[in-house]
Amino acid sequence: MDFRDTTIEELAGAIRKGERSAEQVMQSTLANIARQNPALNAFIAFVDPDRALEQARAIDARVARGYDPGALAGVPVGVKDLEDVEGLRTTRGSLLFADAVPAADDSIAVRRLRAAGAVVVGKTNTPEFGCKGSTDNLLFGATLNPRNTDYSPGGSSGGSAAALAAGLVPLATGSDGGGSIRIPAAACGFSGFKSSPGVVPQGGRDAPGPGILGVRGPMARTLRDTVIAFDVMKGDDATDIFAMPDNRTPWLPGYDARRLPERVIWAPTLGFAEIDAGVLAVCEAAVAQLRAAGVTVVERDDVLDEHPMSHWWTMWTASMARTLGDKVGTADWERIDPPLRSMVETGLKVTGTDYARALDACHRYNYQLEQAFSDAPFILSPTCAGRTPRSQADGVVNGRSTPAWVEMTFGINMSRNPAASVHAGLNDDGLPVGLQIIGRQRRDLDTLYAAGSIERQLGGPGRC
Repeated sequence: MDFRDTTIEELAGAIRKGERSAEQVMQSTLANIARQNPALNAFIAFVDPDRALEQARAIDARVARGYDPGALAGVPVGVKDLEDVEGLRTTRGSLLFADAVPAADDSIAVRRLRAAGAVVVGKTNTPEFGCKGSTDNLLFGATLNPRNTDYSPGGSSGGSAAALAAGLVPLATGSDGGGSIRIPAAACGFSGFKSSPGVVPQGGRDAPGPGILGVRGPMARTLRDTVIAFDVMKGDDATDIFAMPDNRTPWLPGYDARRLPERVIWAPTLGFAEIDAGVLAVCEAAVAQLRAAGVTVVERDDVLDEHPMSHWWTMWTASMARTLGDKVGTADWERIDPPLRSMVETGLKVTGTDYARALDACHRYNYQLEQAFSDAPFILSPTCAGRTPRSQADGVVNGRSTPAWVEMTFGINMSRNPAASVHAGLNDDGLPVGLQIIGRQRRDLDTLYAAGSIERQLGGPGRC
């Protein structure tokens, strides 16, 4: 079964009505993984077929007894290996946790997915501690892009993105501390959404790894399927001190992808970036489609008055130093990926004043975005400044290999605005390009609806 040929809504609906067996769906999922995953490495070693089939049979038994298993009845889901699944190891893509004790409990998000009938298949790959915009690590190796396996699927939710793009599963989890949902969605040719912080709670025993920068959320090929999963995952939890106030009002009933926004701002550089000419051409063609459909496009390129990278780097590296700084000088230090070691070393030099200035920058970027929103309620930009990288390499901006290929997403994690990426088209390498849609502070639903209408206008997700 190729999950690109159906939607979560159709799949769960058929299982809830008894028209399709959850067990058969899971058998198809496991067959997909066995057949395709060796070439992609989207799922890592932790696939649990026996338990997945047992849970699928339990879904079928509930349906046979006349019970409704939930909105995600029988839907297979992959879980990014930064998040706990009861009975499976959480390695964070790190040799340090290669032999970790299996988790005793599900994360809040996974628990809510299961309660709605979803069935966890296994863990998806991530760079070590989600530390970069491509997906490879010393423990499991590189995940490859189903579009072209010479290339990365982006990161850090690259395992989830590759699994979705190849049709292995219809749903996965991701996290986004600097673009880690939007970047791989763009690289793999489908839609992704970074919510406002606290929509999906990050509570539990341990504090979130990226601090205030990160969010967790579902990943699916279309925004409508993403909304269905958000309706299950969102809502307050008392163990998350930054969670949004409890709001269980479902988002799906009001979802209407037919109404394009009346006005948008087109800000190709957001005021600071160099954009690859091939990426820019695809995004400009997408914006021209919106203009032809009647959307008023306001062009301005002065949204942010400084590059956000230095302040984001302060916050990110400080978080990595907090997590791994005690490994410096120990036998474990050499087991950490060199780029991550460099981040830790940088973070150990961050002062309290540095961090406070970075927090000031978060305030400043949101203020500048709000000033721009006086022209229109949504800001559009390329999701990535550069071309998708070859596996285990940097992306390319105008012929130059550079880590700055992902610089368009960082500032939006700092400002804490909701933002989506939708498939804009293919560049001259035949690889997908994403268009980023940024919404106003805490206007997640408005942003999802606008992005969904743009997704529909541009033709929806691409196909490998």
